[in-house]
Amino acid sequence: MSGLSLPEQFPVTCHTQYVGPGSTFVAIKGLHEDGAYYIPKAIAKGATRIVIAKDAAIPSDIVHIIERSDISIERVDNTRAALAHLSAQAAHYPAHQLKIIGVTGTKGKTTTTFLLAHLLSEAGYKTAMISTIKNAINSHDFSSSLTTPQPDYLHQFLKLCVDTRIQYVVMEVAAQALSLQRTADLMFDGVIFTNFSHEHLEFYLSLSDYFQAKCLIFNQVKKGAPVLVNADDDWCQTLKLSSDIATWFGMHDARDITGTISGEVLDHLLLSVQYNNHTNRFSCPSLMGEYNAYNALAAIGFALKIDIDPVIIASALQSFPGVSGRLERFVMPNSAQCIIDYAHNPASYHAVLSLLRLQTNQLIVVFGAGGGRDIKKRSAMGRLAAKFADVVLVTSDNPRLEDPNKIITDIIGGIPSEQIHKVIRELDREQAIMRAYALSRSGSIIAILGKGTNEYQIIGKVKSYFSEREII
Repeated sequence: MSGLSLPEQFPVTCHTQYVGPGSTFVAIKGLHEDGAYYIPKAIAKGATRIVIAKDAAIPSDIVHIIERSDISIERVDNTRAALAHLSAQAAHYPAHQLKIIGVTGTKGKTTTTFLLAHLLSEAGYKTAMISTIKNAINSHDFSSSLTTPQPDYLHQFLKLCVDTRIQYVVMEVAAQALSLQRTADLMFDGVIFTNFSHEHLEFYLSLSDYFQAKCLIFNQVKKGAPVLVNADDDWCQTLKLSSDIATWFGMHDARDITGTISGEVLDHLLLSVQYNNHTNRFSCPSLMGEYNAYNALAAIGFALKIDIDPVIIASALQSFPGVSGRLERFVMPNSAQCIIDYAHNPASYHAVLSLLRLQTNQLIVVFGAGGGRDIKKRSAMGRLAAKFADVVLVTSDNPRLEDPNKIITDIIGGIPSEQIHKVIRELDREQAIMRAYALSRSGSIIAILGKGTNEYQIIGKVKSYFSEREII
């Protein structure tokens, strides 16, 4: 497996980083930048075909560059759809030779993807994974910059999977990826819909629009492929999916796949699963919390649907190592514990903090909110942090082009006056972590929320290295 790598240049791409001699450059007008302005750079790097929208205006100086070059111009109705189709075509449609499982939902995508990939691998299948944290082919890891990659990267990755004789690819599918047609040329061999809650209102006009975007995945499922949907989720209950299409999983009676949590979930997961009139018991030492019980149930349920032996599933859950940046636990020099978690929306805050509250007499929370992202969730996260924590350190978390002090003020605006005494403002995130440690003692839990495995801060347009692990 040594030497496994993606090509440095792609035959079709929307990013000049991957342009090489003979490449097709798809000029997409994005949310912040217009790909048309990168045509000269693409030509300079060897692109021989430019694909651009029919109604796109090309600046006159760029037109002159094109006219002086031996370049073909192709006008299309939808550049994002064209990128997906041409990328798949150039890679010889690798998805047709793979079984691709899509995992979507607001929360739990990453853990469910890691779990299912681990179950498939332990069952003897050659497995690849595409996720927020990393991409992987068998045991070889690749960095990940998006939850769901752009089609140019995606189809080159899938081609490498075919070359490596991969059988299953488990991939996170973000709502934006569906809206922006990153998966347009894929048909899924299975889908898991984990849940739905408040998120991404910086991109969508309403929660309903966001939900409808998630549901686009159902249009890309192969006939007869397993589709698992969380029956206990209020939004999922509105789906009009017949029983011959969807398998419903949940913790209540009368589900197709019913899970029952056995005992406490404070330090590990014990789960009984009923399916097809059989009950199996599973233990997963690396996971805790009710919300992880749902993630585990989704992965277990899918494995059962494709006839993986429950004995193999049980063994795989025992050996599951957990997921970096998801309730990742460290023991501090003063015997306090520190938890690093990716939670960055109200539903995740409630799930994580309500669990940690039960484990300590002193819960200290360090968090901020991203700039240029959903403003409405900030006050809700502040309110939940103050509800569960004894000390709340509000700090900076990728403010981008926003004033970080204003973001902190937005967060604190959701905290009731009777709990405001818990709050400490500390703009410097490293100093906020240091102050949390100084306030902690043996038995305390410090929860640092928002970044997970991300090792950077974005202030203005500058992305700087920042590792919470190194600080801890």
